[in-house]
Amino acid sequence: MKRLSLIILAVMMVLDICAQEKENILSEGLKVMSYNIRLGSADDKTNSWALRYTATEEMLKDQAPDVFGVQEALVYQVAFIEDICGYESVGVGRENGKKEGEHMSIFWNKKTVKMLKWGTFWLSETPEKPSKGWDAECFRTATWALMKDKKTGKKFYFVNTHLDHKGTEAQKNGLKLIVDRIAEINPDGLPMVLTGDFNIEPKNPALKDLDARMQSARKIAVKTDDHATYNGWGKSSTMIDYIYVSGFSSCPEYQTVTKRYEDRKFISDHYPIFARLIF
Repeated sequence: MKRLSLIILAVMMVLDICAQEKENILSEGLKVMSYNIRLGSADDKTNSWALRYTATEEMLKDQAPDVFGVQEALVYQVAFIEDICGYESVGVGRENGKKEGEHMSIFWNKKTVKMLKWGTFWLSETPEKPSKGWDAECFRTATWALMKDKKTGKKFYFVNTHLDHKGTEAQKNGLKLIVDRIAEINPDGLPMVLTGDFNIEPKNPALKDLDARMQSARKIAVKTDDHATYNGWGKSSTMIDYIYVSGFSSCPEYQTVTKRYEDRKFISDHYPIFARLIF
C-alpha cells in the first residue's frame, strides 16, 4: 500500500512538472499584437474614444505585448498609448507623412525590445511619398522596423499596415508591394512579423503571394482560435485582421482578444489579435 502511494505521488509530481513546463513555454517568447483602435474622431456615440480609452489601457496592461501595430490611430491616440500606457512608437500620419491622418504606428516596450531603424512607405505606385494607389479610396501606408529582442539578443523585423476597404486592385497590389518590400529590406532572412487590418477574408486570392512567403499565426499556433476579428460594434462578424510570421521556430499561442475591459463589450470595432512567438 505504501509503495502504491509513492507511485501515485511520483506520477502526480511528473504531471505537475509537465504542467509547469507547458506554462513556461506559453509565458516565454516575443508577444506581438495587431489592434485596429478605431479612429478617435468617429461619431460612435456610446462607443466613442472618450468613453473607451481607459479600456484600451486596461487591455494593454493585461495582454502586455512586447511589440504591436495599430491601425486608424490619430495623433492623440498615439500620444495616449505613449504617455499613459508607457510604450514607445514610430509611424507617421498617412495624409502628409507627418501628423495628419491615421497612423499605422508600431509600439514597443523599451524594457524588452530595442528599436534599431524604421521607415514608412505608401501603398501606391509612388511609395516614397504620400499618395493614393490604384483604385484605393484612401491613402494607405505600411510602417516597418528593425528591432532587437533584449531577452534573446535576436533581431527581427516588424511591419504594420492597413489595406484599403474598397479598392480590390489596391488590396492585391498593396499586399504585393509589401511582400516585395519585405524581401528587399530583409535580405538576410531575419525573423519577420507582419500585422494589419487587411480588409479581406482568409480565402481572398489577394493573399496568395503573402501565403507563399509567410505563415498566418492563426493557422500555425499550437493554441489558437477561429474567431471573427471585426465586430462592427456587434453588427458584423468577419475575419479581416492578421498576424503573419516567418523565421520563428514556433508559435505556441494565438488568440482573438474578446475579453471585456472596463466592463465594455467592445473596446473597438475590431478585436485585438495576439500571438506569442519563439525565436
